[in-house]
Formats: sequence, C-alpha cells, structure tokens
Amino acid sequence: MKKLVRKILLGIFFTTGGGVFAQDLPVEKKTDTIFFEDFSGSSLDRSKWNVEGTDFWVNNEQQIYIDSSATIFTVKGAEAGGVENALVLKAHYSPNYLNYRGNDFDFISGRINTRDKVMFTYGTAAARMKLPEGSGYWPAFWALGGGDWPATGEIDIMEYVGETDWIGVALHGPGYSGETPLVNKYFFPEGEDVTDWHVYSVDWTPEGFNFRVDGRLIYRVTKPMVEIYGNWAFDNPKYLILNLALGGAYPYKTNGVEEPYNGLPQSTVDLIKEGKAEVLVDWVLITQ
Repeated sequence: MKKLVRKILLGIFFTTGGGVFAQDLPVEKKTDTIFFEDFSGSSLDRSKWNVEGTDFWVNNEQQIYIDSSATIFTVKGAEAGGVENALVLKAHYSPNYLNYRGNDFDFISGRINTRDKVMFTYGTAAARMKLPEGSGYWPAFWALGGGDWPATGEIDIMEYVGETDWIGVALHGPGYSGETPLVNKYFFPEGEDVTDWHVYSVDWTPEGFNFRVDGRLIYRVTKPMVEIYGNWAFDNPKYLILNLALGGAYPYKTNGVEEPYNGLPQSTVDLIKEGKAEVLVDWVLITQ
C-alpha cells in the first residue's frame, strides 16, 4: 500500500485523510526519489536516522530528549492510527529525570534527524503526520543546514503549539532568525484539524519556497523577500528533523501559561500522564 502512496506522490496528487488534492505540478515533470521512509521495520532504521539525546536543549522547552524505545518506536495495526505502520514520538512524565544546565526536567521525549545520512539541496520534502490534541505540545517537521545556525538556514515545514485548528511554517536565517518575519499560519478548513492525518510539505528551489498542506499552497516565499532581511541561507544541503517538544518559548507566546510549566498547562500534563502525548508519522519523502 505504501508503495502505491509513493507512486501517487511522485505523480500529481497527495493522498490524505481529507481527500485528494492537486499538487500543482505539471504532468510531464519527472521526479526522482532521493529518500523514502515508511517506518515498516520493527524499530527505527538507524542507517537513515540519528537519535538526539540529553545533551541537546533549546527554547526553554520542558522536556529532555532521550534515545529510548519508550520515546521513539514503530507500531503496526490498530496502534498505528488507521495506517499500516507508523513511527511514534512519545512524551512521558518522568519526575526529576535529569538536572541539566541547572534545570530539573520532569518530561522525556523523542527527536530524530537525518544529518550526514540524508542531506539534500532543493526538492520537495513531505511527511504524513497525525498530531495530538493538547495546549503546549510543540511537535515539528523541519530542516536545518549542516553548519552554524542561523547562517546555514532553517526551514520549518510544520510547527504546532497546541491549537488544533492551525499549524505554522517559517524560514530562519542570518538577520531573520528567532522572531522571523518570514512566517505564516495555516488554518484548517471546517471539519479538519491537526488530529487528522495530513501531508505537510515544502517545495524548495533556488528561487524560493512553496509550503503546502495536503497539496494546498499555503505560503510562498521568494528569494528577494528573504534578502530584504539578510543573506539567502538556502543554497546548501539540509537534513530533516522530527521531534515532539513540550512547552517552551513558542507555546508560551501562544497560550501565556506559566504554571505548572512554562507553556505547558496542567490539562496537558494530565494528558501526558495518561499516555496521550504521541505524534504519529506514516511516511517521510524527499524528491527532486
């Protein structure tokens, strides 16, 4: 089945839980797959993915990442949310798990990337994902350059901070990092939200970016738009990242929650304790 999905994606359409939408690519365009992962193995394929651990922490996030089958694993059948098999990134409440840089961490979660294993310059990167309901969750699908940040650029293909009716996309680089002006929110049509399966993608060319949800164009950024603010940081290889963060800077700026954790309300802490902090990923695809 997933081979069929890949063939559809390499043609004209994205197939999603909400239907079939035109991808706005000409029929005659030839597309080459440089990476496809359907998470059909019994565990994460370490030849394709790196797992990040406790030595990484940014943005005042309230979780610490660990390399564990508790936070990063694959599932099949009923546990896969309606698809054949999927990757799960799962957060857990784990009081006093670690003190790092003077901070006590009560939550653990998962973050993976393709750095030095799958790097690409230009093309389309897409992932089909199902996200959890809960204010202060901060999962993302994004890409970074192999060098220093922000000099080698950041492409945020999908960010979600717990308001189920929208996701965000953004670009970061020298002169436009952090509170970047190159950002947009996409609000789902009535009857859809982030808890459904959706395809999040970006078309990256030397001239700019087209961000899409389920094939719908939601934001276009051109190279001249970027260069108003700083140097174009998108002519170098990028690697993909999937992660589930909790609380921190972006959720806090959205929900204003300070207690019991920065950007993470008690209602979401309760969801985490109930085992409901899961991001499902059906597949990831890069084409050129």
